[in-house]
Amino acid sequence: MLAAEGIDGPPPMRHAAPMLRIDDISYSIQGRPLFAGASATVPEGHKVGLVGPNGAGKTTLFRLIRGETQLDGGEISLPNRARIGGVAQESPATGRSVLDTVLDADQERTALMTESATATDPHRIAEIQTRLTDIDAWSAEARAATILDGLGFNTADQARPTSDFSGGWRMRVALAGVLFAQPDLLLLDEPTNYLDLEGALWLEGYLARYPHTVIIISHDRGLLNRAVGHILHLENKKLTLYTGGYDSFTRIRAEKRALLAAEAKKQSDRRAHLQSFVDRFGAKASKARQAQARVKMLAKMEPITAPEEAKFHRFTFPQPEELSPPIVAMEGVSVGYGDRAVLKKLHLRIDQDDRIALLGRNGQGKSTLSKLLAERLGTMEGKVTRSSKLRVGYFAQHQVDELHLDETPLDHIRSIRPNEGQAKQRARLAGFGLMEAQAETKVGQLSGGQKARLSLLLATIDAPHLLVLDEPTNHLDIESREALSEALNDYTGAVVLVSHDMHLLGLVADRLWLVKDGAVAPYDGDLDDYRKFLLSGDAPAEKTAEPAKPAAPKRPSRDAVLALRAEARKAEERVQKLTEMMGKLDVKLADPGLYNDPYEAEKWGKKRAEAVRALAFAEELWMGALEKLEAAENV
Repeated sequence: MLAAEGIDGPPPMRHAAPMLRIDDISYSIQGRPLFAGASATVPEGHKVGLVGPNGAGKTTLFRLIRGETQLDGGEISLPNRARIGGVAQESPATGRSVLDTVLDADQERTALMTESATATDPHRIAEIQTRLTDIDAWSAEARAATILDGLGFNTADQARPTSDFSGGWRMRVALAGVLFAQPDLLLLDEPTNYLDLEGALWLEGYLARYPHTVIIISHDRGLLNRAVGHILHLENKKLTLYTGGYDSFTRIRAEKRALLAAEAKKQSDRRAHLQSFVDRFGAKASKARQAQARVKMLAKMEPITAPEEAKFHRFTFPQPEELSPPIVAMEGVSVGYGDRAVLKKLHLRIDQDDRIALLGRNGQGKSTLSKLLAERLGTMEGKVTRSSKLRVGYFAQHQVDELHLDETPLDHIRSIRPNEGQAKQRARLAGFGLMEAQAETKVGQLSGGQKARLSLLLATIDAPHLLVLDEPTNHLDIESREALSEALNDYTGAVVLVSHDMHLLGLVADRLWLVKDGAVAPYDGDLDDYRKFLLSGDAPAEKTAEPAKPAAPKRPSRDAVLALRAEARKAEERVQKLTEMMGKLDVKLADPGLYNDPYEAEKWGKKRAEAVRALAFAEELWMGALEKLEAAENV
């Protein structure tokens, strides 16, 4: 592993040796070519966004780079011993703590730490300690904790086993692990899909500072503008690398398309002029030589193909009739699960022309409020007044997962509109970009974006007066997100929106509600203010990944007490090792000869600063372990 010279990693490398070279590759799936003569070179240290239409082959390219799938032709090359890292599709639930799971991701450090506990040969012990110093092993816990904190895990969460968390939170643990391991080539496929807005903003900053090469598949326009410096575009089975973020890419690409279209038009006019001469004078003996010359010119002319128009992305929401305001009003409402209230004393009003974005850290109650508005949760106290004719549409990610995989989109429409003609049913599907081929394809074979479109269609089919959308964009590409924002702006019903896509929020929302500490109130500021607030990290309330499960105190088992004692011993050993490391660093820094080389002196000074932070964190964990042990022994 390359040494990390700071908690958040050193600045990107300045040299531009190739990290990844893609040479003339070809690859097909079931006879359908995804790549044909595609080439690209990604220099070392570059941050690259991989974009292209859904189904073009972006995820397949990642599999080809990792060597999981064999090319039909061409070559993909990486430097010798380059390490490739990414996040698996699923993260298992285990009894290992969140922090230890992330630490385990650095396999070299884990192996060396394990060996150091049993090694007896003095020479080998010295080699191990030297290597642990080289890879900054002693600052590992502090670095891992910093990453986990950025992704939403507070100190208490980091000590809990991963089995305590849902699948989405375990995916955050897996993301933290690969970021901590710092592979030479980091491949991330839609990493913000399981993050909240705060986590997504933190990830943007972290990736921008990541010390090695990154390629990200993402439909998050903000991430592609702020975290990457290049865009790798996959289109028509070819790869093209552009300099700049996504907005720069779209501008350059639009200019290229316009230029190509103009050149194609100019050539078409030229061909028509030459062909006209041949048609008029080809049969005349006096013009035969000139006509033949023009035939040769036509044959030699390389055809310029005008760029195809972008695929049509659309959402056609049926429009509701107008109701008298307010359509929803709450007085003193509390809502939650079981006997635990998540939100209390709500006094809210929604009118039909409202466009409301719900802001707030994960676990504060945004989804709970969404379910209350969508009538999926009842009140614990207080009063909700709804218009007597109110229709509510609700979209949440779990609904995409609950579609009937063995049925077609047409089957889904037929089940709720059984008396409607098939032409009308197909027109509904087409209005959400599900054309004839997709209409009769089983849902299990559709892409994530196509499933999301079907779920949005089902949520809006009754022309709701209030549309509640909880993370609607996770599987939509950028063009579809733009089309969704246009449809929502044209929609004549109220919209309540939860999303980590700040670009979408900025285009749609005209009111901001902050969900925090059990309350919901208007946010005084705009989205830029909220972004700065999240990045400043000075929020008064500590982030909580998930509410702890309440449990009546009971005497722990003997095995549990033994486990806590082992945890306390392990924490104490960490403190001892770091203390020893501090002593060695002090000796090193006390050597006057060290300062003959300013770079070396600065490097070792940084190592000591990291060791100080790591020791403080290890002492905090030790004290926490002792407190848990004392509490268990005194029950």
